Amino acid sequence: MAKKKPLVIVTRKLPDVVETRMCELFDTRLNEADKPMSPQELAEALRTADVLVPTVTDRIDAGLIAQAGESMKLIANFGNGVDNIDVTAALRRGVTVTNTPGVLTDDTADMTMALILAVSRRLVEGAAVIPGGDWEGWSPTWMLGRRITGKRLGIVGMGRIGQALARRAQAFGLSIHYHNRRRVSPAIEDALSATYWESLDQMLARMDIVSVNCPHTPATYHLLSARRLKHLRPGAIVVNTARGEIIDENALTRMLEAGEIAGAGLDVFEHEPAVSPKLVRLVRAGKVTLLPHMGSATHEGRIDMGEKVIINVKTFMDGHRPPDRVLPSML
Repeated sequence: MAKKKPLVIVTRKLPDVVETRMCELFDTRLNEADKPMSPQELAEALRTADVLVPTVTDRIDAGLIAQAGESMKLIANFGNGVDNIDVTAALRRGVTVTNTPGVLTDDTADMTMALILAVSRRLVEGAAVIPGGDWEGWSPTWMLGRRITGKRLGIVGMGRIGQALARRAQAFGLSIHYHNRRRVSPAIEDALSATYWESLDQMLARMDIVSVNCPHTPATYHLLSARRLKHLRPGAIVVNTARGEIIDENALTRMLEAGEIAGAGLDVFEHEPAVSPKLVRLVRAGKVTLLPHMGSATHEGRIDMGEKVIINVKTFMDGHRPPDRVLPSML
């Protein structure tokens, strides 16, 4: 008798090739409408499924996990981070949590570098001029940006993405500096020509560009607080492709409005998908570049993420430890 396939519920639409393979391997329920599930729908999924495949925008908190049915054994997150899942509550309930690390490194580093260039060279402003019919020809003093070659880049979080950004930044002639929970190996520092700063405050005070590339955890919530942001130079720019909650967004906005820092490039927001109207007005003022959380949005990246989810689910349901299991001690 054939072994019963596990019931896998997917909360959002995934690439077609990923959904097709999941349907071949598992008893899969897809979200064809691609609309976010309500808390009630997520609770029902947790009560009925063997495996839940949420995305980073699905909040799987302790209250929802407490409603999980006896069959629920695995939450296979479609995303690199797991700050949307209460991993400790899941572990207490006997539910394993996995994620999809590593596959988005280059895509996110590319977007971070793109934002550094966009803010420094005013690319979004410039791209709007010709369609708007406002270009009257070249001028030696018009639409001036800032050169990045020779500037100091301070990377907050020197993990996979931080290191990938450092490699790209080297090619543009940036001086690499970083703050990290743990200092990286001498070999990595030498390869990246990177200078380690034990004090984040001291690093921020000396950088021209600051890039946030660390995960969102309770320890990194508002890591760039109002107090820390005050250390930045007036000519500094801030780029964030990690999580919006890492920066005190209200404080950052006030400093941009007051001209206390030069600009910002944000792909993530503290209360997304809601974006502060004050930040939107700063786009029109030419002080910020805002993107709709698209740092990892490539065809290749999304398919790679889906393949990792499939491997984690199949490995777990075959009775083995999934390769990307997440434990509270890892956060």
